[in-house]
Amino acid sequence: MNIFEKTLGALAPGWAVARARNRLTLQAYDAATPTRLHKARREGRGADMAVMAAGKSLREQARWLDENHDLVIGILDKLEERVIGARGIQIEPQPLDRHGRLHKAFAGTLSQLWAEWSVRPEVTGMFTRPEVERLLLRSALRDGEVFTQLVRGNIKGLVHSTPVSLSIEMLEADFVPLELNTCVSDQRIRQGIVINTWGRPVGYRVYKNHPAEWLPGYGEMKTIPASGMLHLAMRKRLHQLRGVSLLHGVITRLADIKDYEESERVAARIAASLGFFIRRGDATNYDPDRPGEEKRNHYDISPGMIYDDLAPGEDLGMVAPDRPNTHLNEYRNGQLRAVAAGTRGSYSSIARDYNGTYSAQRQELVESYEGYNVLQQWFVGQYSRPVYRAWISMLEVSGIEIPADIDRSSLFNAVYMGPVMPWIDPVKESTAWKQIVRGGAGTEAEWVRARGQSPQEVKRQRMSETLFNRQHGLVFDSDAAHDKGATQNADLPEKKQRDDD
Repeated sequence: MNIFEKTLGALAPGWAVARARNRLTLQAYDAATPTRLHKARREGRGADMAVMAAGKSLREQARWLDENHDLVIGILDKLEERVIGARGIQIEPQPLDRHGRLHKAFAGTLSQLWAEWSVRPEVTGMFTRPEVERLLLRSALRDGEVFTQLVRGNIKGLVHSTPVSLSIEMLEADFVPLELNTCVSDQRIRQGIVINTWGRPVGYRVYKNHPAEWLPGYGEMKTIPASGMLHLAMRKRLHQLRGVSLLHGVITRLADIKDYEESERVAARIAASLGFFIRRGDATNYDPDRPGEEKRNHYDISPGMIYDDLAPGEDLGMVAPDRPNTHLNEYRNGQLRAVAAGTRGSYSSIARDYNGTYSAQRQELVESYEGYNVLQQWFVGQYSRPVYRAWISMLEVSGIEIPADIDRSSLFNAVYMGPVMPWIDPVKESTAWKQIVRGGAGTEAEWVRARGQSPQEVKRQRMSETLFNRQHGLVFDSDAAHDKGATQNADLPEKKQRDDD
């Protein structure tokens, strides 16, 4: 302790202790001290305040990139493929009877009704269910959030597309005003969402038309109760009501990549134009009276030509001969690896660079698919499961008969399946699964789902094919009972032992 600290300790011990503690804290955490080389930028606002200040700008920037930047289009397209897929989130109903067994008949009925509802599930009748899910996922990832209204029962002007009286209405984030914040008596509205004293959403203030479109009733709003609204939001912090774009951390990098690539393309086009210039050595060598001097602005160039019309002190040069930049791919790929790290994507999918060994490709695929699974479970939990449960709840209301022997508590039971990790080497993958099932560490149903198929549907088709083949005397290796190759291979060790004896 120096003299000042000793004096301070004698006069104000509390201040001296606080001063010493703060000094030790600064010494222990260098990152907490702003310096010339370390700015130590901080975020002290609450989650809602941070989103309110930047959410709209990030959303609009991400939309512009989705419309104009090929890399962003590719990132979102790939996430659609990996999280939702071509067939959407597949749902296998699993209703049980009173004995706890799968009620196959009613499960088949539910699957049929669900497939019919999936043809036109939303209010405009423009999209199928897989299209709806891909659009919702893309909007949620790009804009940070998307809303879906569950429209139940008989509504004036709305005709449900199927016997089940449930339709959905997709709403972009703009429909719920981010800047709407009020607190009147017992109603608290934060960023367009009505919340109770616990911070739980109980309603949503929604524009009747898109606020950026001057349609009849512009600016009119309505309140939708939370029971009729699904809010799919990308939340990064606790106590955060509205979502933030998945691209929020890489927007600057993506914009820089776009500008850099455009500059390189312009430079390459200039170089491809083969512009030449004449470099003159000294002003004293310039002769304005030289014949043809005023016309020397264009020359016809042909392969193998020799140009010998240079004056003393002149030299012929070419504009930008070093394009395209040979380091462009190396720099661009390094930036794309950083983009992949900030978007739960994989570098190979974003850059469309699939060079590498089988082991390296599989390692990247396994690691990246965990990120896809996180997004998939988030989508299922926040959208697919609530929609399916709302659909089940409307069965009886819509006149669909439920068997008397169904366990009512199991009506909502279902298996939700999205795209699975593709097989890089099908032979190795199938052999591994065969050993897992034969060893009792897995089931046939898991094997089928690993290929993105429905176990019930595969079993049904297998039974139908096997029965048809046996009835008509057709023998194929697909029927294990007639697989001669498998039988012969099984007998090889025994036959070899007899031959040795």
